Amino acid sequence: MLYPESLQNLINCYKKLPGVGEKSAERMALCSLDFDFDTSSIFAQALLDVKQKIKRCSICNNLSEDDLCPVCKNTSRNNKLICVVEEPKNIIQFEKSGFFNGVYHVLDGLISPLDDVNPEDLNIENLIKRVNDENIEEVILALKPSIEGEATSLYITKLLENSNVKITKIAHGVPIGADIDYIDALTLEMAFEERKMIENKE
Repeated sequence: MLYPESLQNLINCYKKLPGVGEKSAERMALCSLDFDFDTSSIFAQALLDVKQKIKRCSICNNLSEDDLCPVCKNTSRNNKLICVVEEPKNIIQFEKSGFFNGVYHVLDGLISPLDDVNPEDLNIENLIKRVNDENIEEVILALKPSIEGEATSLYITKLLENSNVKITKIAHGVPIGADIDYIDALTLEMAFEERKMIENKE
């Protein structure tokens, strides 16, 4: 079946979403036809708003509408304790769980030579600067337990070997290869509380 051009354009837009194939995109587009005009306008405006308003926190690289994200603005947080995560969505999982009172640092990916992602492509340099400039006491590496996650953890640990900061990573209660945002709150909290010290070995 050939859809009208405007509808096919909407289908193509939905197909750009991760995990959305042709059939799912068709269903979503056809469902969108059932929206009244006001709902369609709100939907379209919401998409424009996030593109226009959402930026990155100047300190931790989290998503924010202001220069600083809500976590970095919160003076009750322990800003000497940094939890390093791969993506902004990982922060949401920690915040929903409610057990962590430190601050965050978003790398925007993991080291992966096969995918042409190198250390300089990530937000690692700013992490090292934060540790050195802000007298950070502990860096918690809460990265995906995968080859890429381990490589990134080792790289960061090596860069910080001459600092006095304590470096830990979350325990292995997290399944190998699992995304942080798909882990239940209890498992995540246990992995966090049982985090292990990382020591540099020559």
